[in-house]
Amino acid sequence: MITRRALAALLPSLAFSQVKEDKKLAPYYPTPETIVEKMLQLGALKAGEKMFDLGSGDGRLVIMAAEKFKAAATGVELDDDLYKQSSERIKRLGLDGKAKIIHGDVLTQDYSSADLLTVYLLPSATEKLTPILEKQLKKGTRIVSHDFPFKNWQPEKIEDIPDDGEGRSHSLYLYRR
Repeated sequence: MITRRALAALLPSLAFSQVKEDKKLAPYYPTPETIVEKMLQLGALKAGEKMFDLGSGDGRLVIMAAEKFKAAATGVELDDDLYKQSSERIKRLGLDGKAKIIHGDVLTQDYSSADLLTVYLLPSATEKLTPILEKQLKKGTRIVSHDFPFKNWQPEKIEDIPDDGEGRSHSLYLYRR
């Protein structure tokens, strides 16, 4: 039986946990490595550019952007475990200084320095994100969205990728501000 004191001690952490759940913009579903590379290629990521992955999960996009494309790569991840996992992997791979993960909400970050943004979020999340990006992004910033287009934005290019062996096809949308 839980005492009143124990319940009182638990309530703040339960409330914080609920707030974090409410802020989640998409469930975690890892992007296949082949799609990760295609997203960065479609976004024409170049060495030295600043890249942000919004909802970076296990950090695979950030890591590939830093390792293979030699970009300054930053992920934004709200989930505690995914943040820790991806940050530890970056450190283990010796990518400190080239790649990092911000432990936070994608809706509260500054993307004004971005050359490329990658996004794999649900339509409801991209709707919340759109006014922030429209206000912050500099002219010429590229955005690559996986599977879900940004409502009211006209893609510069759409790349449909047939089943890559995982049992489903993918669509990538390239936008330029």
